[in-house]
Amino acid sequence: MYMSSAALLFLLQEAEHAGGGGALDLPGPFRIEPGLIFWTWVIFITLFLLLRKFAWPQIVKLTEEREKTIQRQLAEAEKANQDAQAALEEHRQLLAGAKEEAQSLVNEAKVTAQKERELLLEKAKQEQREMLERAKREIKSEQDRAVQQLRREAVDLSLRAASRLIEQNLDDNANRKIVEEYLGSLGNGK
Repeated sequence: MYMSSAALLFLLQEAEHAGGGGALDLPGPFRIEPGLIFWTWVIFITLFLLLRKFAWPQIVKLTEEREKTIQRQLAEAEKANQDAQAALEEHRQLLAGAKEEAQSLVNEAKVTAQKERELLLEKAKQEQREMLERAKREIKSEQDRAVQQLRREAVDLSLRAASRLIEQNLDDNANRKIVEEYLGSLGNGK
């Protein structure tokens, strides 16, 4: 490449010395020089062909590789986006499931608490009934004892009254037996 540009420069200088009268007489950069135009085209075409043969395939190859890399990265980004969307949806479903499970547990706890409350109330009512029955039995027992004691006292009083009336001294056991039989006959409705 250095050779062709050096050769081109040499040829341009020779053409300028040899064809001094071939250029139009325009001032400075506006002068048209056919030799310069020719060699400019020759250099352009040569450089174009060299670039096309050596550089262009490399440029195209690098561009295609870059395009493939970009496409691969876009595909990976799209896949990552889809994965993220799937993970987000899964997270939403798990969250909804957790909410449902929590609500279910709360409802279950309410039902269990209600059952426990009913069991405790039933147990308290049963204990209350048992206490009432026990109290009734105790009252009946105390009543029976009181009746027995009143009978004994009544017998004793009757015996004292009878012994004063008849002023005889009878045997205490015999007297007691007579009064108890009499009171027993009164209790039976005879």
